[in-house]
Amino acid sequence: LMISNLVSVFQEGNGTVTRIIRMGTRKSQLARIQTDSVAEKLKELYPDLQLEIVAMSTIGDKILDTALSKIGEKSLFTKELENALERNEVDLVVHSLKDLPTSLPPGFTIGAVLQRENPHDAVVLHPKNAGLSLDSLPEKSVIGTSSLRRAAQLKKRFPQLVFENIRGNLNTRLKKLDEKEDFAAIILAAAGLKRMGWESRIGQVLGPEDCMYAVGQGALAIEVRARDRDILEMVSVLHDPDTVLRCIAERAFLKQLEGGCSVPVAVHTEVKNSVLYLTGAVYSLDGTDCLKDTMQTNIDLHDLVHDGAGERAHVGVTAHSLPLLALDAAEKLGTDLANLLLSKGAQDILTTARQLNDAR
Repeated sequence: LMISNLVSVFQEGNGTVTRIIRMGTRKSQLARIQTDSVAEKLKELYPDLQLEIVAMSTIGDKILDTALSKIGEKSLFTKELENALERNEVDLVVHSLKDLPTSLPPGFTIGAVLQRENPHDAVVLHPKNAGLSLDSLPEKSVIGTSSLRRAAQLKKRFPQLVFENIRGNLNTRLKKLDEKEDFAAIILAAAGLKRMGWESRIGQVLGPEDCMYAVGQGALAIEVRARDRDILEMVSVLHDPDTVLRCIAERAFLKQLEGGCSVPVAVHTEVKNSVLYLTGAVYSLDGTDCLKDTMQTNIDLHDLVHDGAGERAHVGVTAHSLPLLALDAAEKLGTDLANLLLSKGAQDILTTARQLNDAR
């Protein structure tokens, strides 16, 4: 019922579609693949929809020689896209949720969080090391990663290896790995490799005991103008309830810690039998200091869905189709876990990590 009402927004009385929906995306191959996959899903749900894809470069795409954590801008990959959204040049933007800051600029909201791909990190080996793992690589092997979170956890877990910075999009990093002898392996998100069709390059997927993932990792998000009720309604059908609740808890955890790209914060979440579990951790840059804990909360998705008129967003996510009690519980879980770690001294670890990183 809802969908038939909705499509009428885009149709005139005679059945002709009047509205073209413009989707903004980064220019990188992965971003294009992700945006195309969302376009396909929308076309399946709304066959009469006309979609146009608008690709643009972002600061993060242009500054390729500096570690992300040094550029010191939380909205590295999102600012230009949001500017286009603000100027009405596009109607929605597809992001990796991992790239979206926990506080969005006023007037924007995440209207859909799609079903999460594998959120874990993966080891991609230099062809000469095929068949090996981080455990079996020769001592002092150099591992490339651009992430403080990955480096902190892996330095502690694999002290015999050396970790060095590597930047660039997926294509560039794989090229650097394969064509030079600088790196024995690099660490990348399994989700991106899978979406690019490079799953065969994954030598090892890192479980939570080796490396917990980044907030929102593996999930795609659709950012829209908060005032565009029709677009918000249209994309909300793409929400995956479990992913939404997990990512709200993760984002609330990060927000309460005030972490961004420039501090090592990691999470692990799961939903089992209407219980949401969140494990969160903060690390010193070398991984020696670590505070980590797990909390849980009940979430009932069969609860009465609250009529979402005028409802607030939860850490930037608008999900009127989910029960308000579940959304509130997920957000509170993240905040509570962050407060627990802060009460144990997380702030000192994060402040030191930030200062050390700024001094590099």
